[in-house]
Amino acid sequence: MKKIRILGLGAGDLDQLPLGVYRALKKAEPLFLRTKEHPVVNELEKEGLVFTSFDSVYEKHDQFQAVYEEICYSLLDEALSKGDITYAVPGHPLVAEQTVQLLLEKAPERGVDIEVGGGQSFLDALFQALKIDPIDGFQLLDGTSLKKDEMEVKQHLIIGQVYDQFVASEVKLTLMDILPYDYEIYIVTAAGSQSERIQKVPLYELDREMEINNLTSVYIPPVNDESILYKQFSKLRHIIAELRGPDGCPWDKKQTHESLKRYLIEEAYELIEAINEEDIDHMIEELGDVLLQVLLHAQIGEDDGFFTIDDVIEGLSEKMVRRHPHVFGHTTAETEEDVLKNWQAIKKEEKGIEDESILDQVGKSLPNLMAAAEIQKKAAKVGFDWKEVGPAWEKVKEEIREFELEAENNSDKMSNEFGDILFAFVNIARFYNIDPEEALYQTNQKFKRRFSYVEKKVKKSGKPFEEFELENLDQFWDEAKEKGL
Repeated sequence: MKKIRILGLGAGDLDQLPLGVYRALKKAEPLFLRTKEHPVVNELEKEGLVFTSFDSVYEKHDQFQAVYEEICYSLLDEALSKGDITYAVPGHPLVAEQTVQLLLEKAPERGVDIEVGGGQSFLDALFQALKIDPIDGFQLLDGTSLKKDEMEVKQHLIIGQVYDQFVASEVKLTLMDILPYDYEIYIVTAAGSQSERIQKVPLYELDREMEINNLTSVYIPPVNDESILYKQFSKLRHIIAELRGPDGCPWDKKQTHESLKRYLIEEAYELIEAINEEDIDHMIEELGDVLLQVLLHAQIGEDDGFFTIDDVIEGLSEKMVRRHPHVFGHTTAETEEDVLKNWQAIKKEEKGIEDESILDQVGKSLPNLMAAAEIQKKAAKVGFDWKEVGPAWEKVKEEIREFELEAENNSDKMSNEFGDILFAFVNIARFYNIDPEEALYQTNQKFKRRFSYVEKKVKKSGKPFEEFELENLDQFWDEAKEKGL
């Protein structure tokens, strides 16, 4: 079987290269290097080392993944055509070396054997240069594919593959999403070699350092300032747990699922108000208040031993994937209607209910205007509906007449008939694509604004409300309308 032998060039100078690796490199023929930009290669060249490097491949592609894939397939082709070959990479072959991982994955498919040799990892030199102990916990991440959700900033954080200023800039922007712009970090170049250099800089200066190269790593010390952690979900979860802990807040400790119901409704409506006002800062605040309610309920569940926020998140994630097979599976959904049809079919299958009424799908705790709209929408979907709005208007008029008759006799049926009027008006709203709950909310807000104006005019007059005739108050009301309130 053809074979590729992979060797590590280590993290420092030639003096730190293991003797076995040194001899293997000197004997290797042919020898391929991912990059020749390494202190060991510079010294071995003086000793007459002959090799082929892949540095030119970096200039051909915009994405590092494409670079790594071309190197991998080139090496496999060379092995198949020439027999056994040697491939050398910086550091240790199995530490932060994507081309090696690709070779390990692809080589068996091509009938090529992979042998991994030695080499000192750059991590040893980095720990020594920075004088840190990894037992405290550390992360090693790839700067070319950095994601903020993967970072544990309470641990030592080492970011490798920071080849140039473009990568450094991307790393900086990602870090600034979770750390202050002036957080102190370290730029470490050529750790363990005679050219070793460590620079302490504020985060915002990371990509302004001109000496960044393929031997550069970035070290972010663990975060100890609690306020910096406030963006993290885990920190918020800890805060809520502490509020309900033995030394927590008496009010929070007293709450139950039942006692919190009213607050969830209040916070939801306050969020709607912020959305209607198109006030982003207010939305952020109110979304936080809604999230607080979710976390309080989850913490109560955890305190009682029934469930945790992890169960909530897991259930939601599973549901979203399961009910979106057109995104996460192989089902097709070209339109919004297709999506909703799939959603309802999957939902029905999940619940295992064969004879469920269509109207059983309407939430039992919805506000009644919203429930009326949902009931009518469900009925309309199966054809129980007028084809145009005209008959719906006639129904409204009919219900008003029936209510008037009951009201004239002060009948005990007035409440039912009044409900029929509201139900009929909700149907009108549906025909015109109006959300009745939202429409009533807007009217309530409008009334509050105008009445507030009337109150201010009355207060300004120095007289109490009782001394004003309705006609005078109506004049103030009309002024409010003219002002667009």
